[in-house]
Parts: sequence; C-alpha cells; structure tokens
Amino acid sequence: MVGRSPDGSGNDGSSISDDELRAFLEDSERGAAHSAPKEPSARARMVTERLRQQDARGEGPQPWRPGPAATAGRRRKVWPFVGVALAVCALVVSLKPSLLPGDPFGSGQPTDETVSLPAETAAPTAAPGPASEEVPTLDRPFAGSPAAGWGDGEAGIVLPAAKAVGTVSKERVAQALELTKKLLVGANLDRRTLRGERPGAALAVLDPGQPGLLDDLNGSLRSPDEDHDPLALFSRFDPDEVRLVGDVVKTRGHMTFTKGKYAGVAVHADYTFVYPVSRADGSTEVTRTIVRRVLHAELPDPAKYDAAPGRLTLVEYNGDLGNDTCDVHDGFLHPEFPSAEPTGPSPTGPTEDPYDRSKSFEDSLSDCGTVSRV
Repeated sequence: MVGRSPDGSGNDGSSISDDELRAFLEDSERGAAHSAPKEPSARARMVTERLRQQDARGEGPQPWRPGPAATAGRRRKVWPFVGVALAVCALVVSLKPSLLPGDPFGSGQPTDETVSLPAETAAPTAAPGPASEEVPTLDRPFAGSPAAGWGDGEAGIVLPAAKAVGTVSKERVAQALELTKKLLVGANLDRRTLRGERPGAALAVLDPGQPGLLDDLNGSLRSPDEDHDPLALFSRFDPDEVRLVGDVVKTRGHMTFTKGKYAGVAVHADYTFVYPVSRADGSTEVTRTIVRRVLHAELPDPAKYDAAPGRLTLVEYNGDLGNDTCDVHDGFLHPEFPSAEPTGPSPTGPTEDPYDRSKSFEDSLSDCGTVSRV
C-alpha cells in the first residue's frame, strides 16, 4: 500500500518529543531572540503546569500529539468502452442465462430503482450480480447500475449502534461515529465539494493540530499534483467539464469501531459513492464515476492527549477512483464517456469491478487499471 506523510517528509508521524515541547514552552515564556516577547497561551500555561507537577511526582510527561501523520493513497481506473461487446454478451445471455457463473438472478441485487437493499453491516463476500444492460439517461441516471438499490446520499451512511468500548463511554463512541459521518458527507456528498469548491465542512471535522495534515490537504487543494492529490480524500469535479445529473449520489458501505490507540475510540469506514455525470456542454449522454473511500480515524481522549475536543485524528485514508482518466493530476475527477476517444494513457493495471466491495485495499494503490462496468 502506498503511503506518505502529509508534510511530505516521509517520517513515521511520531509525536513531538518531550524535550521539544519543553523548549517550545520555555521559548513561549521568555520570547525567542528573533521575535517580540509574547504572553504564553492558556493552553501553554496549562501544559507547563502539568509538566511541572509531573516532574515533581517523578512522572514522565504525556505525549504532545496523539497520532501519526496520516497516510494517503489512491488509484485510478478508466472505462474501457466495451459497449458493443456487452451488447453481444447480453444477447447470448438472454438466450441462455446458464452461461453466467454463479447465481446472478438470485443474488438479491435489485434492478429497479424503487427497490432498496438493506443496510450493509459488514464487508460483502462477493461482488453484486449484474443489474441490466440499460443505458443511463438524464431521467434515470442509475439505470443498469448495481447501485440502483443503494442508499441515497447521506441516507446510505447508516451508523452502527454505539456502545461503550473499554473505558470509552457510549456517548464518546457515538460522537466518533457522527464525526466520521460528517467527514464522509463533507468530503464526498456536499455539493460545494463536488463542484470543486473548498471542502470546508469536511476540513472542519479534522484536528487542526494533527502534524501536517491540514497543511497537506490545503496545499493539495491550492496546487494539486501527482504527490499532492486532493482526490485521495475529496470527490471533486470540474464544473467547466461535467455536471452532476440529478440530486442523488448513491452510497453504500459500513462503519465499525474499536478501542483506539490513544485512550479513545478508533473508527473504520468503508464506503462507495456513485456519481452520475454528463458533459457541461449540454450533452444528454450520461456516465458514472464510482469512488470507494476507506478511512481510519480516531477520537482521542483530550484528558490524556493534547487533542482538539470534538475533532477527529485521521490516521489513514485511501481512495479507489473508478472511471477517472489516468495521469491527470489537477485535483478533479475526469470521467470517460463511451462516445469519446480516451484522453489519457492506456491503463496498465488489472481490470476490476468498481462495485465489488468484497475486496480489501491491501493491494497497491498506484495502478491505473480498467473498470469492468460503470
């Protein structure tokens, strides 16, 4: 799995050392030689007093920051334009359905957009069966998609029932789950984010003191490139190129929680978002981009760690981008349309089903592959 520190240093993301903290606090009190003297902040005075009391008791100080710098990864897959081949296969299957492996027509996957699947509570064991060969339209943008029966937007993010984990209360667990949902919504469903605007709602959930995280995210939004790609966390389209079709983004996934490493609760979120789009020039042709997000976040105990209350520490975030042009690093998703010639380089990675949520993210995130369907 490809990972990096948000500050680009490649370090292991460890917390500031106690010696560095003491030096920082001492400089804050007496003023550095190259700056005007300043009154220590309330937080600095509080931490200084805590360190003094710990020294008097012969105890070591608490860590300054709770978590490592977050690691990020993403991979792209493009649509291979196999409409003719799919039409032939559809004809053959209509004559002899037994040619399809498994039990596609008994999989429980609805083909009617009015039928909803029950909420996902754990990773599925297989990819969804085929839906239909219907072509998406402006009126029915999810026609022919396995996502037709998925949840609509935020309603597709169903939280598990909160319960106490070790010494972490049920209320703290519920808070961690709600914050993770806010992050997912702000990063992947907020219309301003999807239009390429600043994802302020998502950024507001994150701990501003986590080393390098917000600096890295803000830098990627200002000046995206291959190594600083906002698409690793945010779903963004160029409004001059494409527009979202309708008001619905289909969503499916699940969230789990365990005792965290930093005296709090750790949350694991795994969700897929399906975006129907058409060209911004008024074309009626519709395609879809499928984005899977896997996040590892923690809500540390602010009584033991210097963490911002009510803010998440983001430990790891990965994105799998289905039907997005390869080797374009301008911070936007660029869907490929069946009627147009491919604009990016030929994909070199494997062909995968972007709707298959049974596979993990353990493989490399650097491949540019091919999606089997959109």
